[in-house]
Amino acid sequence: MTPYDVLIIGAGPGGYVTAIRAAQLGLKTAIVEREHLGGICSNWGCIPTKALLRSAEVYRNLKHARDFGLSVDGARVDFPAVVKRSRAVATRMNTGVGFLMKKNKIDVIWGEARLTRPGEVAVGPASKPAIQPQTPPPKGTLGPGTYQAKHIIIATGARPRVLPGLEPDGRLVWSYFEALKPERMPKSLLVIGSGAIGIEFASFFHTLGAEVTVVEVLPQILPFEDTEIAAFARKAFEKAGMTILSGAKVTALDRGDDSVTVTIDTETGRREIAAERVLSAIGVVGNIENVGLEDVGVKTERGTIVIDEMCRTNVPGLYAIGDIAGPPMLAHKAEHEGVICVEAIAGLHPHPLDRRMIPGCTYCHPQIASVGLSEARAKEKGFEVRVGRFPFVGNGKAVALGEDQGLVKTVFDASTGQLLGAHMVGAEVTELIQGFVVAMNLETTEEELMHTVFPHPTLSETMKESVLDAYGRALNM
Repeated sequence: MTPYDVLIIGAGPGGYVTAIRAAQLGLKTAIVEREHLGGICSNWGCIPTKALLRSAEVYRNLKHARDFGLSVDGARVDFPAVVKRSRAVATRMNTGVGFLMKKNKIDVIWGEARLTRPGEVAVGPASKPAIQPQTPPPKGTLGPGTYQAKHIIIATGARPRVLPGLEPDGRLVWSYFEALKPERMPKSLLVIGSGAIGIEFASFFHTLGAEVTVVEVLPQILPFEDTEIAAFARKAFEKAGMTILSGAKVTALDRGDDSVTVTIDTETGRREIAAERVLSAIGVVGNIENVGLEDVGVKTERGTIVIDEMCRTNVPGLYAIGDIAGPPMLAHKAEHEGVICVEAIAGLHPHPLDRRMIPGCTYCHPQIASVGLSEARAKEKGFEVRVGRFPFVGNGKAVALGEDQGLVKTVFDASTGQLLGAHMVGAEVTELIQGFVVAMNLETTEEELMHTVFPHPTLSETMKESVLDAYGRALNM
């Protein structure tokens, strides 16, 4: 077989987007996948969780129908139907990726890939994943064999991090795989970890009626968020009825017949909490094992592959993108890295990825979104800052929606007016944050933002008001 120009290992969001861009650039392209087209994101992560959270949002609105002058009798949760819808959404996404591969004339090779030498990959039969069976290979898929390519891009993604004593067992102690497809709705759930994964599932199960406790070893929940935003979100979670334990460590799990007793060390002493199910959400770790990295001499560091600004490893012709190339471990970061990588291969001289401008979103209730430096981090870096804040309670659209609990916070360099960071909590902020992302990429200052006309009435007006507040000019507060 004629060598490929580009061969990608892994068909997650980073891998398949990279393959499409390579094909657009006229490169003969193949992609190797062992489990699911679309990867974890489309099948067991980003997309199906949002389907679950959408069901929770609809149910929350039904429960508060009277607040809007409506009467809805008999609203209840059909939990199997909720899960079924989520899985149907995942299947639709999986099928869509297959269509895109066919449309762009990208060869799909089904199996497990291993680097044998620079420019060569051996693909063997796909082993059965630990959690779920593979998606059936699409029609026209190539099978096991040895394949050559001028450029090989590793995009094997990540899996749930497992700590000793907290190992998921598939029934009582869950990873996010089991949380997406539980056998039944638990009456109580203890979530270990308050990052995006933990908080999203905590929000989902709590909204549908479970008693939820979140345990975080650090003093702050949502540890990567601005302190003020995290505190606002915590207050909202606790007001809704969640129990939050920060500065707390799970030291033991006692697994019973149909429940778990968890021992937790807190600042005030040791306590035990019983829950029907436990979700271990302590992060993810890159899939760098069994790829053959050591066979070809690829340099790794702290569980990730070392790359340069164009995603090149230390081995010529070999690249890495996405979760295995280091944090932040986000689908949109993987996609952008992949485009940069393949455009560099094609000689287009793309701009390197600026990780400071990668937004992060958490789709709980209320939603959380951020980009750039937090106030504390900006001060640590030596900036003299101007900080603006605007609450949703001062926004007409938020009040009309019945979503008046939220906050937008902006951080500026006091000397230049450069927007250093933006941090938001409230309704639909995961959709709003891109406005600040665009502004930062265009090196926009406070002056341009102040002179931008925002439509009324919209939630986006909170963004402009936050900018105005940083300079003592807020109009609606």
